[in-house]
Amino acid sequence: MADKMLILENGRVFYGGGFGSQKTRIAEIVFNTAMVGYQEILSDPSYFGQIVIMSYPLIGNYGLADDDYESKNIYLSGFVVREYNDNPSNFRFTMSLGNIMEDYDVAGIQDLDTRELVRIIRDEGSMKAMITDASRPYEECLKELRAAKLEENPVKLISTKKVWYSRTRNPAFNVIAVDLGIKTNILRLLNKYGCNVAIVPHNTSKEDIMRLKPDGLLISSGPGGPELLTEAAALIKSVKGEIPVLGTGLGCQLVALAYGAKVAKRKTGHHGCNIPVRDLKTNAIEITDQNHCYDVDVESLKAAGLELTHVNLIDGSAEGIADYANNVLGVQFYPESAALPENGVYVLDTFINMMKKAGGNGNAQKNRY
Repeated sequence: MADKMLILENGRVFYGGGFGSQKTRIAEIVFNTAMVGYQEILSDPSYFGQIVIMSYPLIGNYGLADDDYESKNIYLSGFVVREYNDNPSNFRFTMSLGNIMEDYDVAGIQDLDTRELVRIIRDEGSMKAMITDASRPYEECLKELRAAKLEENPVKLISTKKVWYSRTRNPAFNVIAVDLGIKTNILRLLNKYGCNVAIVPHNTSKEDIMRLKPDGLLISSGPGGPELLTEAAALIKSVKGEIPVLGTGLGCQLVALAYGAKVAKRKTGHHGCNIPVRDLKTNAIEITDQNHCYDVDVESLKAAGLELTHVNLIDGSAEGIADYANNVLGVQFYPESAALPENGVYVLDTFINMMKKAGGNGNAQKNRY
């Protein structure tokens, strides 16, 4: 039954069946090319305030499992799918997709042509969209949609307000993670690599961070663009050369800005877990997981003193940058998803080696949080 409608800012309208929340939702609409992982997408803070179209047709068929969330909340505004399955078959599932969306006010719409929608976004770029009740007058909804203002600095809404910790046994390193929308999986992997991690607010000062005696600094991924995150960019600039820095996603873009390179919003962004990237140092090709709407300008890197380390094989955009002399790395993809059999999660390996090189050899034992 077509009880919901999806209206795009360009005036196109699609009708379908509703699931999840019955509330009207307005947000930027993007598409994701992943075939699995809708639970991780729902709980990825980088999707805060967005409506996501899934290009893979069948969604919901394995439900949601308690151990697979990427954060403690659900951040999407809306979910657009071809076929929603409300009868999960996975023995691990604890909740259906529709139920969790209802709990967190995420509106869903199904039974529409997601192939056509993906082509529209691909060709015209991301835009505002609305999911609402199909009985509402179209002109009224379109006027409301076009007048809506989206959040300009979503990081300030989702970043932690207080310091919290992710600890491990017998730690070798203290890592401070600046929370712009951090995912739990990278914390688990840092713990596995022998790191105690303190997660701090997005606007934490250098002085407060140095009191925690860091061996390394992680600038996390997150939603939106980097321009308004002036405190985080200033932090990177002030600590480079003192402690190793790793920026992922939004954090990578902030590394670029801190060095004076240029960052601009993409037409469609990179959203998916099947995006090919070439490591220019090893010539290896990795299939990466990404979620960002902004790119680092390749031409601006050299003048900023940054080396291009990774490129996107589809469009040639920058996927990795580095200042090895000052132990600074940035990657546009999620490093926890880019693993090579011979050396594990190689971006984190590089970060760990940088901390060792910088003298971080046991501070976590002597200076526990």
